[in-house]
Amino acid sequence: MFGKKETTTNNHETHTPSSSNLINSLVAGTNIEGTIFASSDIRIDGTITGTLHCTGKVIIGQEGKVVGDIQCENAVVEGSFDGTLNVSSTLNVKETASIKGDINTNKLLVQNGAVFNVSCNMGGSKIKNINDVTAAIPEVEVEIAN
Repeated sequence: MFGKKETTTNNHETHTPSSSNLINSLVAGTNIEGTIFASSDIRIDGTITGTLHCTGKVIIGQEGKVVGDIQCENAVVEGSFDGTLNVSSTLNVKETASIKGDINTNKLLVQNGAVFNVSCNMGGSKIKNINDVTAAIPEVEVEIAN
C-alpha cells in the first residue's frame, strides 16, 4: 500500500516508499535562498528566493512565497509567486494566488479571484495583452448620409 515490500535476511518485512509517493516539504517559517533541484514533488509553505528545478509537481501553498524562477512538470499556486514560471504540462492558479511575472505553460487553469498579472505563453503561442490587440485594430471612418 505504501510502497513495495522487501524481505530482509532476518525474515522481517521492510517498506520502501516508491518515488512517485515522495513529496518534499518546505514548511511555513522556513526561508531558502539559492538554487534547488528536486527529483520529486515539492510543497512550499515557506519562502524561496532563487531558482527551483523540479521534475515533478510544484505546489505553492497559501502561506508560500517564491521570488525567482521555477522549472517544473506541473504547478499549483495558492500563494505568492513573482518571477519566471516554466511549466511543461499544466499550471493551476487557485483563487488565493497572486502571480506576477512571465509564464510559459502548455495548459492553464485560473480560478476566479486569483491575482494574475503576467506575460503568458501557452503551447508555443504568445497570449497578447488586450491593449496590444485593440491597438492593432485599424480605425475606420464612417459617413452617415441624411
